Amino acid sequence: MKLIKFLLFFLLITLSVNAQVIPQDTTKMGHELEDDELILNDTIQLPEIIIYKGKMDPEARKQFLLLQSRVYKTYPYAKLASERLTILNKGMANLKTNKEKKKYFKIVESYLSEEFEAKLKKLSRKQGQILVKLIHRQTGTTTYELVKNLKSGWKAFWSNTAASMFDINLKTKYEPYYVNEDYLIETILVRGFDSGRLQNQTPAQPINYDSLNDAWVSRAIK
Repeated sequence: MKLIKFLLFFLLITLSVNAQVIPQDTTKMGHELEDDELILNDTIQLPEIIIYKGKMDPEARKQFLLLQSRVYKTYPYAKLASERLTILNKGMANLKTNKEKKKYFKIVESYLSEEFEAKLKKLSRKQGQILVKLIHRQTGTTTYELVKNLKSGWKAFWSNTAASMFDINLKTKYEPYYVNEDYLIETILVRGFDSGRLQNQTPAQPINYDSLNDAWVSRAIK
């Protein structure tokens, strides 16, 4: 229960920076999977393991498919965060005083609590870790920085400290060229976009997947 409350706390803060007051239909955010749902149709070749049901051991296949379901579950939230960040920035630019901005944020925060609380409570700890990475991919800003900019550096420090107790580092960046899990996430996203299972949204920093894949192939050869 404490974990759920904490995840809800920092995710709501993150999404509050990326929200608009006017409610939108979020039923079409994208396909959502639970951790126990497995996708078996994709054939994906990777440098460290071959994602193909005839060429990988059961445990490796299980772990990849679990990662795939977590990415499918959390990517729509990261995509929504990026969309609303743009809208909020435009709205805040029209406000002149800190009082107006604070009032505006309170409205946004209340709206988000009503809209997302039930959904965010269903996220697992690992899904929370993936979401932190994907928010950085889509917005170009870590969750820690979003909290810091919204509240204060002190608030961000304690949020990150509390998160570390649950193996969630709010400062985590999305680094597919350096972190193998992030490369696997990018592979899952590309395949999801190509198959139409996920709605493509250009990340804050464009990623050339062919170049990324070549880099990991070269690393595996060495």
